[in-house]
Amino acid sequence: MADANPKKKLHPRNRHLDNYNFEELSKVEPSLKDFVIENAYKVKSIDFNNPDAVKTLNKALLKKYYHIQHWDIPKENLCPPIPGRADYIHYIADVLARDNNGEIPKGGNIHILDIGVGANCIYPIIGHQEYGWSFVGSEIIKSAYKNAIEITRTNMSLKKSIQIRLQNNPKAIFKDIILPGEKYDVVICNPPFFSSQTEALQQSIRKTTGIKEAKIDEKPVTQAFSGQGSELWCDGGEKAFLSRMIFESQFHKDQVKWFTTLVAHREDIRFLQHKLKKINVKETEVIRMEQGNKVSRILLWRF
Repeated sequence: MADANPKKKLHPRNRHLDNYNFEELSKVEPSLKDFVIENAYKVKSIDFNNPDAVKTLNKALLKKYYHIQHWDIPKENLCPPIPGRADYIHYIADVLARDNNGEIPKGGNIHILDIGVGANCIYPIIGHQEYGWSFVGSEIIKSAYKNAIEITRTNMSLKKSIQIRLQNNPKAIFKDIILPGEKYDVVICNPPFFSSQTEALQQSIRKTTGIKEAKIDEKPVTQAFSGQGSELWCDGGEKAFLSRMIFESQFHKDQVKWFTTLVAHREDIRFLQHKLKKINVKETEVIRMEQGNKVSRILLWRF
């Protein structure tokens, strides 16, 4: 069971720097009480391996900190850890501030494109509620696309500021999503990490059981596994997906100021930087993010 403390390594503006206050969170989302337990340190927590518990915690966090009253996702979809997702948004705000005399630009004139918005719609929610930015989110899974639309439709604060578009071409990232004449300040992306469903399931089992050589026929573990299809895997994994994203970015260099993506595997960074060099980008950067013992990176480039 994971500790409820997201640690102090999060971005300083992150609303989730401290331990979760389960008493306060249960007031805004009473159903959370059913999942609150005492962990081994006699501290109130939840079982972070239980997707229902994590989803209910997310509902409470979104209500308390982001004023989102209606949020739900189907069981099979990825349930994101909100503190880490908020970090990405805050670091992007810092990047935009550098081009704006050190001041974070706020409001609907800042346009962000989220590649693979997911059923949870989490980046647009946080980005809009924190900074008032406008979002377009692309999604390739129809059920996830419909769910993201439902979230924006049922929350008045999101309705006019977040647009969800279906990507019908599984081999394309920006085609038919970035429309002629559109301009974006930033593209964000949380790419699929794994190269196959088997690899994703094995990783899930290793995390849940601590077994190095994981077998995927262990039903209790695979049933707790959250996330499907293009949320978690694609042919060639993260490296192949981001190579394609880099290649396509050169055809939209006049429409996007900054292209950015999360990179889970440290060993992929040098390979991707080499790809960027080949297409003559003007500037690249890597921002390191930490949440507890987990380290990820944001790769940025612009023309």
